[in-house]
Amino acid sequence: MIELIKEMFSYHFMIRAVVVGILVSLCAALLGVSLVLKRYSMIGDGLSHVGFGALAIAAAANIAPLYLAVPVVIAAAFLLLRINQNSRIKGDAAIALISSSALAVGVVTVSLTTGMNTDVSNYMFGSILSLSRADAVLSIILSAAVLLMFVLLYPRIFAVTFDETFARATGTKTQLINSVIAVLTAVTVVIGMRMMGALLISSLIIFPALTAMRLCRSFKAVVICSAVVSVLCFMIGMAASYAFELPSGAAVVIVNLIAFASFSFAALLKKRA
Repeated sequence: MIELIKEMFSYHFMIRAVVVGILVSLCAALLGVSLVLKRYSMIGDGLSHVGFGALAIAAAANIAPLYLAVPVVIAAAFLLLRINQNSRIKGDAAIALISSSALAVGVVTVSLTTGMNTDVSNYMFGSILSLSRADAVLSIILSAAVLLMFVLLYPRIFAVTFDETFARATGTKTQLINSVIAVLTAVTVVIGMRMMGALLISSLIIFPALTAMRLCRSFKAVVICSAVVSVLCFMIGMAASYAFELPSGAAVVIVNLIAFASFSFAALLKKRA
C-alpha cells in the first residue's frame, strides 16, 4: 500500500489531481449538507449537464473550457433560483428542464463538430489526465474561494438551511444567501467535472452528506463528518483508480456507496442496541 502511494505521487499529474480533488471534495461535501437538507440536492446534477453543454461549445470554438463553463454554469444557477422563486415551475421540474436542454445542446454541438472524441468522453465520465497545470491552478484558487466563503457565511447558511422564514424575519438576506450557495455550488461542479465527469459530479454533493446523516444528528457534526468522509472516499477511490486502471469518477462513487452502506448498517445496529 505504501509503495502504491509512493508510486502515485511520483507523477505530477497525480499530485495535481489529488490536490484539486481534495479541495473539490471538501467544497462539495460542505455545500451538500445544506443542499440535501433544503431538498435541492439535484441542482448539482442539473448544473453538471449545463457544464457539459458549455464545455462542448468551448471545445467546438477552441476556447479554454473553464473560462467559458464557469460563467455559464453560474448564470444557470441564478436562472434556476429565479425560476424556482417566481414561476409555477418548481424545484426538480426546473432542474430537469434546464439540464436536459443543456445536455441536448452539448450533444448536438459535439455531433456537428468534433464528434465523440477522447476529450468529450473525459468530460462525461472524468479523467485525472485531463487536468492541465493551468486548470489545476485555477481550480485551486476557485476551491479556496468557495471554502473561505462557506466558513465566513456559515452562521447565515445554517439559519437559511433550517428555517428560511425565521432567518428572513431576523434580518438575514435569505435571497442573497441562497444565491451565494447556488454560485458556490456552480463553481464546485465546474471544477470537479474534469475528474469526476458530468454524469457523476453530483455524487460528491449528495453521498457524503447522506452518509454523515446516518450517524450524526447536529448540523455541525454532519458538516464535519461529511467533509472527512468525502476526502477519505476520494483518496481511496483515487488509489483504486490508479491501482486497477479504473475511471477516477466511477471509482470514487463506488467507494462513497460502500461508505454509505457501512454507515447505514452502523446506524441500524446503533438503533437496535
